[in-house]
Amino acid sequence: MAPVSINNVRKSYGALEVLHGVSIDIADGEFVVLVGPSGCGKSTLLRMLAGLEDISAGEISIGDRVVNGLQPKERDIAMVFQSYALYPHMTVEQNMGFSLKLARAPKEETRDRVAKVAAMLNLGDYLDRYPRQLSGGQRQRVAMGRAMVRNPEVFLFDEPLSNLDAKLRVQMRSEIKQNHHRLKTTTVYVTHDQIEAMTMADKIVVMHGGIVEQMGSPLELYDHPANLFVAGFIGSPAMNVIGGKVSGGGFVGDDGTRIALPFSVTEFEGREMKLGIRPEHLLLDANGHAAEIITIEPTGAETQVLLRLAGHEIVGVFRERILQKPGEILHVSLIPERIQLFDGKSGQRIDFREAA
Repeated sequence: MAPVSINNVRKSYGALEVLHGVSIDIADGEFVVLVGPSGCGKSTLLRMLAGLEDISAGEISIGDRVVNGLQPKERDIAMVFQSYALYPHMTVEQNMGFSLKLARAPKEETRDRVAKVAAMLNLGDYLDRYPRQLSGGQRQRVAMGRAMVRNPEVFLFDEPLSNLDAKLRVQMRSEIKQNHHRLKTTTVYVTHDQIEAMTMADKIVVMHGGIVEQMGSPLELYDHPANLFVAGFIGSPAMNVIGGKVSGGGFVGDDGTRIALPFSVTEFEGREMKLGIRPEHLLLDANGHAAEIITIEPTGAETQVLLRLAGHEIVGVFRERILQKPGEILHVSLIPERIQLFDGKSGQRIDFREAA
């Protein structure tokens, strides 16, 4: 186990700069998820950490060693890829023990370490099989086991669950997290799936356009997004955003709908703002705002309703059964203390309660 420090790291391909001075501190034993849309730079950063991409500027340290100039095999890391990258002519046991064989570890030690990890991953009955004889989930376990037997200082995961079906992804998320609790190895995990990030991470790093938009615990990012990008990316369904401005001590939507605020905004009178509210923070309220129903999606335990409110389409998630039909009116209110406000131009969240 070791802490990881990424300090002002940049990556350029000729004149094209794809990482713009990224800095992240990862504590010893921490599970950090890099998340963001395709092209945001998360996989490039992971490959630089692994030594598979050169660093254009900045510094990466693993433990007390600066690793900028070290080859991947010298960094004491283990990487799990999306494609599994198993040797098809080797058995499960041979695949898992191959790195120890290259390191000339004693055969008995290799056998013992492979058996221990295989038992942990429920692969004990498959050690004599070849990858072609395994399911996708079993192959991913073998790829994880191959990394685990090395007992590295840092685990690196590059979208390892993307090739699995939805049910198996849920199962594998749980298994990866359980293994992390057992091993306590520093882990950096890349995904574009914010549900994976929310359910697995100790700390999430949200990236966009080669920069870090925000980092923090899952609930910190969910409850207090730094800007509109994070608000829209973290959460499913995404946070609702309503355009408008501050007027008369409250928020007035683009269509003139007035929404009361639980905090003072007098110093921002006339300023363009965006109001954010999570779908689950809408309440059915006979005295609330009149919203037109566009579509209704019952999921069993909850009902998702697409509404038109204050000139914008928003989503509400309700525990109650919705009996109305599309085109009819549903009256809803916003939980006041859950309202977020963002600057209309920069998109940055403003904490009015501190500003006032």
